[in-house]
Amino acid sequence: MAEEARQRLLKNNPAKPLRLEDTNITADNQETEEDVVLNISLRPSRLSEFVGQRETVENLKICLTATKQRNEPLEHVLLSGPPGLGKTSLALIIAHEMHAKITATSGPAIERAGDLIGILTNLEKGDILFIDEIHRLSKVVEEFLYPAMESFQIDFVIDKGPYAKTIKFNLKPFTLVGATTRTGLLAAPLRGRFGIFYNLDFYKTEDLSRIIKHSAKILGMDIDEEAAGEIARRARGTPRIANRLLRRIRDYAQVLKVKKVDIEIAARSLEELGIDKAGLDDLDRKVLKLILESYSGGPVGIESLAASLNEEVDTIADTVEPYLLKAGYLRRTSRGRLATKLTFEHFGIKYNKEKQEELF
Repeated sequence: MAEEARQRLLKNNPAKPLRLEDTNITADNQETEEDVVLNISLRPSRLSEFVGQRETVENLKICLTATKQRNEPLEHVLLSGPPGLGKTSLALIIAHEMHAKITATSGPAIERAGDLIGILTNLEKGDILFIDEIHRLSKVVEEFLYPAMESFQIDFVIDKGPYAKTIKFNLKPFTLVGATTRTGLLAAPLRGRFGIFYNLDFYKTEDLSRIIKHSAKILGMDIDEEAAGEIARRARGTPRIANRLLRRIRDYAQVLKVKKVDIEIAARSLEELGIDKAGLDDLDRKVLKLILESYSGGPVGIESLAASLNEEVDTIADTVEPYLLKAGYLRRTSRGRLATKLTFEHFGIKYNKEKQEELF
């Protein structure tokens, strides 16, 4: 009866095929299809190849080793942090280290319960299910995950009223790896069912420099130490951005017929790309200038910023704001976002200390 109900459910709610665009292995607005393929090729495949996030890597290594010794599936893992820091790479590495098959999708791609059930019932013992942007799962779909994560079962109600019946689907033990840029948006019951938590932070310049030199080898580029360091300093502490900038500099070097990328070529290319010496791009500068010029340094709400710039609030909150806060260009207060002294100095505007102190 359970199998009959499952077939009926899947017929009415066919699971979407998993596509590259449904996973985190996607291009951002500035990347081409070729960039996507190259970005995948630059990802580390083993834990020993992963640069940076030392504490996370060491802890994950212990968890993986202990789990393999017990011959058990890994506990469910939640990876959090700003975009581009390696959450997808770590999910792929976990699958590689556990010798497991990985199925990758994203929160917005799982629209109906049937989509999730189709995916879960096709997982084998020890498989990895990677859900990017897990905080964007719908409430209905999310509730189906609770018993699946806890007891490897799905309870599905068929029919209505007095004819309603609950069908249990038994699942094979699997590991859910969830990735999120907004941990605070995860429901407490979902967050509580993860056994392993790792928060990824922005990378140090020296770690990014190592990543850039390694990526340059894969891309067949000759780059010197100073040039790699310059790219690293302007990459906003993010490997994905560092690799994207490296690919664009490769384009410049190819057109200029330069065999070796030095700091002069790197700096010139980055300026042409609109990346200033502080690593701020065009959108960063628009946000900061708006706060300085239209709101006299703030405070201003993020919704007002997004509306004034004709951008989505999520774009400002997930992509722009985390680095500006970390680098000290913005301050978050109860009344809104406030430009710091560093921001005034960056744009050559006089900083009125007394006025800013009055705001606190």
